[in-house]
Amino acid sequence: MRRSYINGNVQPGHQYARIERERRFLLDHFPSNANVIRVRRIVDRYIDGTALRLRKQSDDGGPAIFKLTQKIPAPSSGGQQGFLTSMYLTEDEYRLLIQLPAKTIDKTRHSVPPFGIDVFEGTLLGLLLAEAEFDSAAAAEALTIPYFISHEVSSDGRFTGGQLARASRRDIRTWLFEYGIGLA
Repeated sequence: MRRSYINGNVQPGHQYARIERERRFLLDHFPSNANVIRVRRIVDRYIDGTALRLRKQSDDGGPAIFKLTQKIPAPSSGGQQGFLTSMYLTEDEYRLLIQLPAKTIDKTRHSVPPFGIDVFEGTLLGLLLAEAEFDSAAAAEALTIPYFISHEVSSDGRFTGGQLARASRRDIRTWLFEYGIGLA
């Protein structure tokens, strides 16, 4: 059995997890001629003191889907961000879990293959973040970067969901400024 350590504690092997390979990018504006094939409304709740994310999503106003996801960071080459384990929930299970203390992100994801472009609301209003997911390290490395991408932030931990959920408006403004992007 493979052992891993988180905060000095031995963790069981990641037998139910899949490797998450994704690359993340900042945009300074939404691409005007983007071929958007789906719009998904997402509310993510990052449960305090855990590596768990509770998600409610609906596609183009359709019925809500509920998921509980554990994300264990383990960055490596080829866009690897870590290990991801997800399970679908009933609405009743979701309602029970939303009672846990958490930080929330509201966003709309526009699918522009191979990217999902997230348009954030609330504290993160004005932040535009694109991500692309991959089945292999080779596919991640082979990604052709389109004209509308400003900067890659795959290795900048500040632009992960868990960190963004805890960020202030001032944090976001400062972080974007470092990349030469103004917050609208």
